[in-house]
Amino acid sequence: MGLMDLLKKAFMEGYATSSITLGTVLVCIGCTVAIAIYIYFIYKIVNRNSFYNKGFNISLVIIAVITAAIILTIQSNIVVSLGMVGALSIVRFRTAIKDPMDLAFLFWSISAGIICGAGFAGIALVASLFVTLLIILFSASFKSGSTMVLVVNADSHEHETRIMNVVREFCKYSRTRARNVSKSGMNLAVEVRTSKPSELIDKLMKLDCVSDASLVENDSEIF
Repeated sequence: MGLMDLLKKAFMEGYATSSITLGTVLVCIGCTVAIAIYIYFIYKIVNRNSFYNKGFNISLVIIAVITAAIILTIQSNIVVSLGMVGALSIVRFRTAIKDPMDLAFLFWSISAGIICGAGFAGIALVASLFVTLLIILFSASFKSGSTMVLVVNADSHEHETRIMNVVREFCKYSRTRARNVSKSGMNLAVEVRTSKPSELIDKLMKLDCVSDASLVENDSEIF
């Protein structure tokens, strides 16, 4: 079987009706690695976590390759496939995934491995392109709706109106989340959405009633 025949089976026909040879394995793993590396770079680009987890990203590539190898093995021998299903059924993963997008990438990696291992790398490639398009579209909406928390300390609660007027001047969206008042002053926490954070802070600090002001990133999104 020539290289073109192997590629044809890897992308369109599947391996179920053909014998698994060394060439078949190499082509399957090669296609899987290519798509997994693509997933690796997409995750690195669109990752929105506070700290980028390189180990998790590398694991996406490894998981895709292992999954493809498992699917290849299952197709080659019915006895091995039954034993492997029983062995995998006792595996438990206890690592919590906090970001839903991480779970989506994990499922994407596993799915790519399954599809490539079955001999339909073309479907995995097309699906990966569509998934990327959806991620880009929705990531753009997340970015436009991202919010921050503005924390302002003032010497009296009587100046809240002046502070909020400045906030509304620079923010498309603002909502007071916390208001702490004491005899020594006031602490104000406002959820804001602004494209000019530096100008907002500078204008607030020019108010004689404000002692300090800061902006903190908020993990929640507004749609």
